Amino acid sequence: MEPLVSVVIPTYCRPQLVKRAVMSALAQTLKDIEVIVVIDGPQPETRTALSEIDDSRLRLIELPTNQGSRVARNTGISAASAKWLAFLDDDDEWMPKKLEMQLETARLSQFKLPIISCYLKAQTPQGDSIWPRRVPKISEPLSEYLFVRKTLFQGEGIIQSSTIFTAKELLEKVPFSIAIQRHDDWDWILRAVSVEGVGVEFVPEVLSIWYVGDARPTLSSSKNWQFSLDWIREKRSLVTSRAYSSFILAEVSARAARTGDWKAFFFLLWEAIRFGKPQLMDIFLCLGMWLIPTEKRTWLRLLLTKKPKSVSHEQTPPKESGYESVGV
Repeated sequence: MEPLVSVVIPTYCRPQLVKRAVMSALAQTLKDIEVIVVIDGPQPETRTALSEIDDSRLRLIELPTNQGSRVARNTGISAASAKWLAFLDDDDEWMPKKLEMQLETARLSQFKLPIISCYLKAQTPQGDSIWPRRVPKISEPLSEYLFVRKTLFQGEGIIQSSTIFTAKELLEKVPFSIAIQRHDDWDWILRAVSVEGVGVEFVPEVLSIWYVGDARPTLSSSKNWQFSLDWIREKRSLVTSRAYSSFILAEVSARAARTGDWKAFFFLLWEAIRFGKPQLMDIFLCLGMWLIPTEKRTWLRLLLTKKPKSVSHEQTPPKESGYESVGV
C-alpha cells in the first residue's frame, strides 16, 4: 500500500544533523509516510549514523558521486511513491503535526496542484524569529510577496524549502533546475506557479525549524552578485517589474555591497530603474546595505525583531560541513 506522503531529505556530509532531521520526520503524527534520504555521494559516516534508526519507513539512496542538492532532490522525487511530497533540509527539523496539517490543507484546497507552506521558527544563536511575518494577500503576485520589502527587516515574505508540501505530479512537471548554482527554491516556485491549476496556501501554524546564523558559509553571504543578477534577468518574464527592481536593490545589492565597489551600486540602481519600478523603500534599503556594515544591520534587526531564545530541546546544531544554506 502506498504511503500518503513521501518526505525527501537530500544530504551531504552532515551525519548527525541529517539523523536529527530524519527523526523529526519519523516522529510525525501522520504515520503513513516514507522518508527518503538521498545521500549525495559515498558517505560512510552518514550511512552509519542512519543505520542506527530502526524504522521500515526510512529509505536510503546513495548517489555514486557528489552531484549537488538539486540532483539529489530530483532523485528523491523520482523515487517517491506517494501522491504528496514534502522536502526537509538535512539541517532543519519539523514540528510533529506538520505533515498532518499540510495534508489536510492540501486535500481541502481549491487548487488542483496546491503548494502548501507554513510558518517557521528561524533559530539563531542570538534568538528566534517567526517567519514569514505575513502571508500573501489575495491576488498578490507571488514574486512581489517573495521579493518586495515593505519593512526594514528580512523575513516578511518567505517560503523556505523545508516548509514546501506539494503534489508529486507538479514536481514531475516542474523539477528542480540543475543548471543553477543558487536560488533553488525561488527558481522552482516561480516556475511552478506559472503552471495552470497551481496555487500557494499557508497553514497558519509554526511547523518547521530553520537553523540559521551559524558559522558555516552560506550562499546568501556570497559576494558573487553577478550570478544573482544573471538569474533574475533570466527570470524576468516570471516576475513583476516591481519585484524585479526589489530583487535587484535588495538581494543583488546585498551581495555587491560586500565587495565595497560603489560602481556596482550605481550599475544596479540603473538596472532597477531601467527595467523595474523601484519605490523609495527599495532605494532606502539599498543605501542602508551599502552604508551600514553587515554586523550592525544584524544587531539592529535582532534588537528590534527577535523572539527570546527558547529553552526547549531545540538547540543550535553542531557545525558540520555540507550543502550551503539556501533560503527562498
